[in-house]
Formats: sequence, C-alpha cells, structure tokens
Amino acid sequence: MNTIAALTTLNFLMADVRDGLGPYLAIFLQGRGWSPLDIGVVLTIGGLAGMIATTPMGAFVDATKQKRLVTIAAGLLVSMACLAIFLHPTFAVVSVAQVLTGVVGAVIPPAIAAMTLGIVGPNEFSHQIGRNEAANHGGNVVAAVACAGFSYLIGIQAVFFVMIAMAVGSIAATLAIKESAIDHDVARGLDKAAKDEGEGKSGFAVLLKTPALLVFGFILMLFHFGNAAMLPLVGQRIEALGLGNAVFWTSVAVIVAQAVMVPMALLAARIAERFGYAPLLLTALVALPIRGVVAAATPEAWIAIPVQVLDGIGAGILGVATPALVARILRGTGRFNVGLGAVMTLQAVGASFSPTAAGLMVENGKAWLSGLGVEVGFTGYGVAFLGLGAAALVALGLFFAAMRTLPLEREGGHMSRRDRSGAAAAPA
Repeated sequence: MNTIAALTTLNFLMADVRDGLGPYLAIFLQGRGWSPLDIGVVLTIGGLAGMIATTPMGAFVDATKQKRLVTIAAGLLVSMACLAIFLHPTFAVVSVAQVLTGVVGAVIPPAIAAMTLGIVGPNEFSHQIGRNEAANHGGNVVAAVACAGFSYLIGIQAVFFVMIAMAVGSIAATLAIKESAIDHDVARGLDKAAKDEGEGKSGFAVLLKTPALLVFGFILMLFHFGNAAMLPLVGQRIEALGLGNAVFWTSVAVIVAQAVMVPMALLAARIAERFGYAPLLLTALVALPIRGVVAAATPEAWIAIPVQVLDGIGAGILGVATPALVARILRGTGRFNVGLGAVMTLQAVGASFSPTAAGLMVENGKAWLSGLGVEVGFTGYGVAFLGLGAAALVALGLFFAAMRTLPLEREGGHMSRRDRSGAAAAPA
C-alpha cells in the first residue's frame, strides 16, 4: 500500500474512532433513564475538555515528529474511554471518560491534517483534504450501517464492537504510512525561506496577530453551537417519545448525512479551486437554520432523513474548508497546527455548550416563550431545534461583515504532487 492510499485508508477507518460514541451516547444514556439535561451536561463536559486541549494539542503536533504514534495512541485511548462508559454508565465514570475522550480526541484531526500537509505539500493540500474527508465520511457510512444492523441482533453494544474493530484497522493503516514520506517542517506550515531566516517560531503570538483566523474561528463557533446538538437531540426525541428504535434511526441519519458528505467533500475542493471559498461558506451557514426548521416541523422519526441531508451539505463543506483556509491564512508561519487547534478550540466552545443549551430549551423553552407572551405549537424539542438553528443566522451576519478579511479567493494553480523521495505521486 503506497503512502497516499494508506493515508486515505486511515481517514476511512478513523472515522468511527476520533469522535467517540458521538450521537449514540445520548441514546445509550437516554435508555438508562438519564434526563435530557443530565445528558447535555456530560456532553458539555467532554466538549469543554476538548476545547481546553485543542490548541495545546495543535502545538504538540507542530513540535512532535512522532505523528503516527500519537494517532495510534489517541485512537486506542478513545476506544478505552468508550468501553468504560459501556461497563459503568454512572455520572462520574461517564464524565471522566468524556474528559479523556475530549482531550485525546482533540489530537487526532490536527495529527492527520499535519501528516497530510507533510506528505502532499501546500499546493495539493486542499485536494487531498477533499479525498480525506470523502474517505472519512465513507467510513462513517460503513460504521453506521454496521451499527444499525448489529443493533437489531445484539443491542446498542454493537456500537462499541464496531468502534474497536475500526480502531484496530486504523492502527494498521497508520503503520502503513511511511515515516520518510512526512516532511515535518512542511507538516507545520513552515516554508523554506522562513526556516532559513530562523522564523516560524512565533508560537501562540501569531494567533493574536491574525484577525482573519480569529474571525473564522468565531464564525465556526456559532455554527457548531447550532449544529452539535441537533443529531443527538433527534435521537433523544425518538427514544423519549417512543417513536421507534432510536439506534436504528440514528444510524440511518448518520448514513444519510455521511453519504451526502462524501460527494460534498469532493465537490467542495473543486469549487474552491474554481470559485473560491465564499459560496462554500455561504451554503454551509444557510443550510443550518433550514435544518432547524425542518427538524422542528414534525416529531416523526423519518424527519431525521431530511435533517441529516442538510447536515451532510454543511459538514461536508466545512470539513474541507476549515483546514484549507487555516493553511492559507497561516502559510509560511510554521504554526499551522497551532492555528488549526485555535480554530478548533473556538469551534469546540460552541459545540460543547450546544447540548446543555439544547437540554435547557427542551425542558424550559416553551415556558420561557410563554413568559414573553409567545405561544408556539411546537414541543420542547421543536423549540430547541429552532433555537439552535437561529445561531447560524448570527454566524451568517458575521460572515457577511468579515468577508474582506478572509482569503476566500479561488485556489491557485494545481501542481503535480510528489512524495518525499521525489517520485511523482499517483494521480488522484
């Protein structure tokens, strides 16, 4: 297996590992009698841990030359934390496991992004990120199909077994990536001129001197505040109202979203090359409030399908646009992974508070609106979906206000990719 194939395979297999239990955790806990607010709190605990760890983990990835070992260790630790939740689903154990998942999970995306940049170089980075994201979403589809099928046979524990199997496969794929293929200076976004002049060691200060990076981070923070809790909330509503098999419908929702993300990731890379990033970000931000309205429209289980089609559009775009824009903003500084970590930290701020906000809106949203003299026909879950979708409208306003500060122009010329030995890489 050549290095590019191994990298793509790693993204496929790591898909079900890097985010832990994801939306299945809410269903697992709901089935054991947890309240929506308690579920939201433990999800927020994990999100906050990841938020705190993300920028330091980015700095660590910049500094280390053991990116393959870091990726393997992180995947194993996430799997172990999820097994602890399955064996002992108490508030204390789940909270500690969520902290561990958040911390070690924070290192996986920058480690894979760094290896990608170090292997293909900056000119081919956006193109390969599109392939990585397509493989990642494809892996999520396969994992969700497996979870849906096996959940009928053995119950929700199927989620844990599928994760372990993919974690083992991801180790093999990581080891198949040749260490010699990774240029560790390129992997941190350091160009030759900056290295020769002794630059590229500005540390965290470069973040404070880069307004475009901070603005982009705030846009993503608002987006993920609205986005993060939607799928878990769909699963919780199905379980709470007895609308069907919540694991099955959540798996269907994941399959639908990821199936849409695969072509969207490939298409997003091509649109960026031809038209720039403005239409991509605009589409992603508009899709989220529409998603909130659709989710609120009916409590039926099947509504998960159109809800997740819209999620696939937004997430497929941002999966490509986020690392590509950070790489463009910080090109030559040698702080790519710190910058990516900082943006992911702001993103995690929004995502970590999303479940708790959603839980509060489910339990109290209608009462709050009644206190303001507004009566709605939605359930508490419907109010929560609308409230989450509204966050994207704020992000959209910030995007329009800050368009000129972001490097949204189309990608430059497409250069041939070469591996670290100097031989031409296989065509994409």
